[in-house]
Amino acid sequence: MIIETIDPVRHRIARDASRHMRADVMVYANEHILNEIRKDLSLEQAVNVASLPGIVGPSMAMPDIHQGYGFPIGGVAAMDWDEGVVSPGGVGFDVNCGVRLVRTNLGEADVRARIKELIDQVFRDVPCGTGGTGQLKIGPKQLDEVLEKGARWMVDNGFGDDRDLEYCEERGSMTGADARHVSERAKERGRPQLGTLGSGNHFLEFQVVDKILDQDTASVFGIEAGQVAVLIHCGSRGLGHQVCTDSLAEAGAAMKRYNISLPDRQLACVPIQSPEGEAYLSAMRASANFAWANRQAILHYLRGSVRKVFGASARLELVYDVCHNIAKREKYIYEGRKRTVLVHRKGATRAFAAGHRDLPAVYRLTGQPVLIPGSMGTASWVLAGAQGAMDETFGSVCHGAGRVMSRTAARKGRDVAQVRKCLEEAGILVRSETRDGILEEVPEAYKNVDEVIEVVAQAGLATKVARLRPIGVIKG
Repeated sequence: MIIETIDPVRHRIARDASRHMRADVMVYANEHILNEIRKDLSLEQAVNVASLPGIVGPSMAMPDIHQGYGFPIGGVAAMDWDEGVVSPGGVGFDVNCGVRLVRTNLGEADVRARIKELIDQVFRDVPCGTGGTGQLKIGPKQLDEVLEKGARWMVDNGFGDDRDLEYCEERGSMTGADARHVSERAKERGRPQLGTLGSGNHFLEFQVVDKILDQDTASVFGIEAGQVAVLIHCGSRGLGHQVCTDSLAEAGAAMKRYNISLPDRQLACVPIQSPEGEAYLSAMRASANFAWANRQAILHYLRGSVRKVFGASARLELVYDVCHNIAKREKYIYEGRKRTVLVHRKGATRAFAAGHRDLPAVYRLTGQPVLIPGSMGTASWVLAGAQGAMDETFGSVCHGAGRVMSRTAARKGRDVAQVRKCLEEAGILVRSETRDGILEEVPEAYKNVDEVIEVVAQAGLATKVARLRPIGVIKG
């Protein structure tokens, strides 16, 4: 595979007809990160994505890219709305896995003095782990309403207020969702899980705003140095996983009917405008709505936990909620003309620039808050979307640091007590439902998030606003 260096943070794999590529691959990475990326099959997967019918522009690899199912995680691809395809693997199994940043009126000293009490309280109020049964009990009819209304249903039923919706991508509810396209098995898996965190790399972290790099934008976002904030990372739980499983099977069976041949069966896809494509998108949107409702429920219970510890004067306000496993219909100017495309973002975050009409009015002055978690032992970043993303990446950037070590490798030879001790010596208290929840997410399993962010900033895709460091972590 020949990789051409364009500049220090951009590299291209040219379209190769012998590999059935319909487009180039653009890789955003510095030399060190590129060498890390080469260690798995993620670039091969990005090349395979470039073979999808109807792709517009290059198949894109963000600096956090690593190997996934079909599409690489950290991959972006736009498909022509009328002639392109939709691929469930291009969204992933955890539909609308996303991040929600909440600011508080508490300082580091306040929280450190009661951090164990706080973490224990949240751990009781927000269930986590692979199963995880939430406090919120709903019936089948209510679940269908959640699937079609998303976070709006939560707010209408007392789990938040309208301000929470205003500061959420899509206001927490995608139109075009239809609960009838979600299987009964998916509904069975999801119904008990509203208000739960899940397992794997999902987390709830209390973080301190460690550094402000753009004071004006940080002020608009309502964040300041020394302030405690909370980052919530989770998605659509078993419901979204089952929707993806169901849809992959349906797409795989349908491809022959549409004469689609691909280099990797995990890329199973169907035309966007086909009955199967429309059904998947409807079910995907319903899964996304479930995820927004889930994060809204978690925020509601989190507010209760914090007030139990710090009293009624404690305030928690949503800064923004963004998803990073989604396919969305959007419009761009590409090669001098307007194009309507379906943007697949798998492990990639929307990063709309200042002035975009889909942003809350106050953020149209700055660009969208872009939330990039690192690992439980390092840092997370708040960025602002920039025009470079609109011009080059269909309004997209990375979603995290990106794994460099498999979960099996991360567990191997490590002692959980020693990992806890190292984190506590760094001022980070960790509580997990399982031993593996800690071992699989050790900081060494990830790229250096600061280095990843530097690539994004140098490429002009987003600008640095603030850096946050963890002090208390809850894992599944």
